[in-house]
Amino acid sequence: MSRSDEPDDNERLAHAARQARTRERRARDEPEPSLGNRLGQIGILGWSIVIPTLLGLAIGHWLDRHFGTGVFFSAPLLMIGAAFGLWSAWKWMHRQTRSKHHD
Repeated sequence: MSRSDEPDDNERLAHAARQARTRERRARDEPEPSLGNRLGQIGILGWSIVIPTLLGLAIGHWLDRHFGTGVFFSAPLLMIGAAFGLWSAWKWMHRQTRSKHHD
């Protein structure tokens, strides 16, 4: 190892120390959410997926009964509802993560 490598090693070590100090400060300033808070978040995520899925199924079932088409509308609307619910849950999770890091 030559002398020219030492400043790079020192810079990396200083950068790692700054990152560790920042992580430690963030962990101290942002306590872990309570169990009730976590369960509430899980409930919000669950309902944000279930409600659009069931809504798509209900609309599809009504259309199928109205037009006598078997599951022609129910199946795709069920999938569309589930996809919309998963997308909205994903967006909600990212908003929560983003707001937590910007506070």
